[in-house]
Amino acid sequence: MKARKPRNLRRRNAIAGYLFISPFIIGFVAFMLKPMAETLYLSLCNVSVSTNSASTFDATLITSLKDTNYYRALLVVPQYKDLLMNTLSKMALQVPAILVFSFFIALLLNQEFKGRGFVRAIFFLPVILSSGVLIGLETNNILMSGMKDVIAESSGADITGALEEILRSSGVSQKIMEPVFEIIDVVYDVALASGIQIVIFLSGLQTVSPSMYEAAKMEGCTAWESFWKITFPLVSSMILVNLVYSVVDFFMRTDNEVMDFITKKITPGMDYGMGSAMAWIYFMIVAVILGILAAIISKKVYYYE
Repeated sequence: MKARKPRNLRRRNAIAGYLFISPFIIGFVAFMLKPMAETLYLSLCNVSVSTNSASTFDATLITSLKDTNYYRALLVVPQYKDLLMNTLSKMALQVPAILVFSFFIALLLNQEFKGRGFVRAIFFLPVILSSGVLIGLETNNILMSGMKDVIAESSGADITGALEEILRSSGVSQKIMEPVFEIIDVVYDVALASGIQIVIFLSGLQTVSPSMYEAAKMEGCTAWESFWKITFPLVSSMILVNLVYSVVDFFMRTDNEVMDFITKKITPGMDYGMGSAMAWIYFMIVAVILGILAAIISKKVYYYE
């Protein structure tokens, strides 16, 4: 009987997990599976739209590799490939910055201080503001864009430019510090995209028993050692969750250049075949990146029972 208890517990946890994700599974099968299958079929066809809005399909493109929409999207349309590479480079830079920033802020918000609830609400506020309204105000508001131009003209040089000059005069290579300067330039976007990650890290930190820190302190562990021996291992599972969320959230942003290019290809251009192929290429790249990252990091995750 003792050997069956862990199995029964794992089974109950698995059933509870499937119950929690069942609304998404039902919604995916009912509303998303058929459109995805249709877009996959359209990506393999030469789609032409007649004047009476009737679609005609030509599946002969499958026989010739160079005439397929996938081949033309990657090798014939240079703008799409450039946008993909630009988006991937931004993701490789911003996602680690988001994880580090959100984890650091979560550590600060987990401490005891006056007004902690108010400060937590401030850091979660960007999640509400980034629902599309704030982005629209930034991109379409004439007043805000005019203020931005005035500040840029009056300042003469930005902070990163001054730092580059200081480091260059001190002998530090510009190539080494270039990623740091790029992160500083997008620190507003990093902070704006870190609200959910902060909440997830904070929930993980609050599950750590204070008795572990008390025992470690009695054994003579410093705060630095307690962080690497207790805090970081017990929160490592949240790192995997936040990594997956951050990657998906980055690729699904409303200001994503690749998605905007695909949308313009389908909606005004009426090129359903090419647009569907580009969407599937984008989807497969994201799936491969998530699979590789999850496979690597899941081996280092520590699960505390």
